[in-house]
Amino acid sequence: MNARKRCEIFFRLQSANPEPKTELSYQSHFELLIAVILSAQATDVSVNKATARLFEVANTPRTILQLGEQGLKGYIKTIGLFNSKAKNIILTCQSLLDRHQGQVPDTRASLEALPGVGRKTANVVLNTAFGQATIAVDTHIFRVSNRTRIAVGKTVLEVEKKLLRFVPKQYRQHAHHWLILHGRYICTARRPKCHECLICDLCEYGQKGVAAP
Repeated sequence: MNARKRCEIFFRLQSANPEPKTELSYQSHFELLIAVILSAQATDVSVNKATARLFEVANTPRTILQLGEQGLKGYIKTIGLFNSKAKNIILTCQSLLDRHQGQVPDTRASLEALPGVGRKTANVVLNTAFGQATIAVDTHIFRVSNRTRIAVGKTVLEVEKKLLRFVPKQYRQHAHHWLILHGRYICTARRPKCHECLICDLCEYGQKGVAAP
């Protein structure tokens, strides 16, 4: 795909949704961090249901620590991998208090040093909380990038690096949200909704409207 097509794709995505937002519910940087940790291999809807109850009683590192690991599990047990997530969240809360005065750090190295926080989670927090032009590649973005040919890669890191290189600078800040929403609602895994797609004529997918294998 050439640069002209990429620029037009993001121009159209921006025109349709000038200020895209995450679908995770949060009121602080810390709540966002916890929600993103919980969202791994889980839907935003399921995370929002759990955090709506959790954040009413504990929405700071100290108050979650006061719940304890077992208490925390009671709020997040409907989410996949809740046992390991509860353990990591407790360790992360302790680390935030010990090393960052209870505040969420704004550097990749510090975020990735937190238990349960990998590159994708760090990218989401850096982008959404701190306005950095990072692109977190999840399954939706990986699929859309490869299918459309915006950025082709065999690994999420390869796709991320290519997106950072190929997405025009003026669109980089919101590219993550545009692509994830496009993948979630239009360019779906099994049968992409090409007839509803506003970039269909620019997309280089060879089987438009055909169910994916």
